[in-house]
Amino acid sequence: MAGIVQEVTELVITVLFDEDLPKINELIEVQNEQKSKLLVDSIDKNGIVYGLNVRSDVTIVRGQEVKRLNEPPQVPVGEQIIGRVLGPFGDPLDGLAPLSDQIKRDKIIKLPNQSTSFKPPKIEILETGIKVIDFFTPFVKGRKIGIIGGAGVGKTVLTMELINNVAKIDRGLAMFCGIGERIREGHELWETLKENDLLRNTAMFLAETNENPIQRSLVGMTSATVAEYFRDELGKDVLFFADNMYRYVQAKNELSSILNQVPNEGGYGSTLFSDIKILEDRLSSNDKGSITSVQTIYIPADDITDPAVSLIQNEMDSVIVLSRKVAEQGIRPAVDLNLTSSSLLTPEIVGERHYLLSVEVQSLLKKYQSLKNIVAIIGESELSPKDRSDFQKALKLINNFTHHMNVMTKLTGLKGDYFTREQTLKSIEEILI
Repeated sequence: MAGIVQEVTELVITVLFDEDLPKINELIEVQNEQKSKLLVDSIDKNGIVYGLNVRSDVTIVRGQEVKRLNEPPQVPVGEQIIGRVLGPFGDPLDGLAPLSDQIKRDKIIKLPNQSTSFKPPKIEILETGIKVIDFFTPFVKGRKIGIIGGAGVGKTVLTMELINNVAKIDRGLAMFCGIGERIREGHELWETLKENDLLRNTAMFLAETNENPIQRSLVGMTSATVAEYFRDELGKDVLFFADNMYRYVQAKNELSSILNQVPNEGGYGSTLFSDIKILEDRLSSNDKGSITSVQTIYIPADDITDPAVSLIQNEMDSVIVLSRKVAEQGIRPAVDLNLTSSSLLTPEIVGERHYLLSVEVQSLLKKYQSLKNIVAIIGESELSPKDRSDFQKALKLINNFTHHMNVMTKLTGLKGDYFTREQTLKSIEEILI
C-alpha cells in the first residue's frame, strides 16, 4: 500500500504509511511527474516516515502518493567509471553519455567490512617529489594523510600537486572525491588531469557547494563504495583524494539541524563521532588491496582545536598543517613545520638515516622558534656563535622546503619542481654540515 505525503519542510518530507513500512536508508518514490526520490532517514511508531528530498525537488506537495522501491541508494561501480566525473548517484557531470543501466551497482550506505584474517602489508613508501612531505610526513601505501588549514592557504593546490606527482608514478587507480568545494576547483582539477593524461586512471565524484547537504554528505560514502569495489573485487591499490572532509561534517551538521536533532556541546550533530569513524574505517586496506588516502581538512576560523577537526585528525597517520602566517611570508607550500607530524616517521619505515635527520631538523626548528623572538628584539648579532649558526641553518632549511608546483606553472610561469627522496635527504645533509 502506498504512503501519503503529510508535510513538506525544506528538505524533509513527512510521509504516512499505514502498513508495509520502508526501512531506514531505503529509497522511496513520490508518484509525481518527476518520480522524486526520498531517502528514508527515520521512522516513528505511528507509521510516520521522514524522508530526505535528495534532489531538492520543489514539485512535491501534500497528498501525493509515495511507493516503496525496496532498494537502498546505489552507485555504478566498475571500470566504466574510470575517466568520468560523476555525482553522488553516478549521474554524469562531464557532459558525456550516462553510464549503462547494465553496469554493476553497489549500495552507498553501509558499514565497513570486517575481517579477522588481515595481515599488515609490506611497507611501501610512495615518493611525492615534494620535499616537505617526503621528509616530514612520508607517504606510505595504505595509510592516511591529512592536509589541515584554513581558507586560502593552499590545501587544494597541494592536493592537485600530489595527484599530479603520485598518480603519474603509481600504476594503481586514483580517485578524487569533492565534498562541498567550489565548482571552479573541480573544473580546474578535471582540466589538470586531462592535460597530464591522468584521467585514464582516475575517477571523480563531486557534490560541490551548490548542492544540498544530502548530496554533499552522500558523495563521500559514494566514493568509498567505489574505492572498496576496486580494492576488493579487482584487487587494485587505490589512491583516494578527498577535498574537503570538514565539508562532509558540515553537511551532516546541516542535516542534523534540518531534522531538529539536539546538537552536542560543541555545536555539532550528536552523531559526529560515528559519522567520521564509519567513513574513515571504510577507507582502509586489506589482503586484497589498499586504499591510500589524502584528505584535506578545513579549519573553521583557523581554530585547530575545533572538535570536528580534532576527530578527523585523530584518524590520520600523518598530519600536514598549513599556516596562514607561513603563507603570508610567501612560502609555498605554507607548511607549519612545527605542527606537522607523522606516526610513520620511524627508523623501521623510513630508515635510520632519514629518521636521525628528522630528529636533528625538528630540534633546530624548535630552537629557531624560540630564538626568533629574541632576534626580533635585540638582533641576530647579539646571539652566541652557536645560536647564530643554528638560526641560520634553520632559515636555510625553511627555504629548502619551498616548492614550485607543477600544477601552477601556467599561472606562475615557474617550472614545477620534483625531488627524489635521495635528493631531499642530501640537500638537508648539506645544510646541517
